[in-house]
Amino acid sequence: MIAASLDRWEHLCNIIPPLLKNISEEDFTFKPLPTKWSKKEILGHLIDSAANNHQRFVRVQFEETPRITYHQNEWNRYSYHQLQPARQLIDSWEGFNRLLLGIARHIPEDALQRRGYAGGPEPVTLAFLIEDYVVHLEHHLRQLVAYS
Repeated sequence: MIAASLDRWEHLCNIIPPLLKNISEEDFTFKPLPTKWSKKEILGHLIDSAANNHQRFVRVQFEETPRITYHQNEWNRYSYHQLQPARQLIDSWEGFNRLLLGIARHIPEDALQRRGYAGGPEPVTLAFLIEDYVVHLEHHLRQLVAYS
C-alpha cells in the first residue's frame, strides 16, 4: 500500500545528503528575508517534522486516536537551527529519516489503517501520515537542492 512512498523515501535518504554537503555554510545560513527561513532552517524544519512524525508513527499503533500536532515556527525558532553547523543538521536529518524509514517499513499492514490527529479537524490513517510525510519532505528538499 505504501511501498512506493517507502522506496522514494529510501531514495531520498541515499541521494540528498551528498547534495546538501555541497552547499557552502554561507549559502546554508543565508536568509532571503528576515521573515523567511534559511536553508538551515528549512532542513531544521524537516528534522522537527521527523521528530513529530516519529511520535505519530509509533503512538498511532497503540494509542486510541492520539492527537499529535506542533507549532512549526516555534519549533524552528527554539531549536536554533540557524546557529547549528550545516553538517550537524545534514547528519541529523539523514539519521532521523533512516530511523523513521526503518520504523515505517516494519509497521504491520493492519496497523496502517489506525488513525490519529495531525493538525486537521479529522483523524487520518497511519498510511496517510507516512505518504504525506514523504510528500512534505520532497516539497522542502526541492527548496534546498535539485534532484530527480
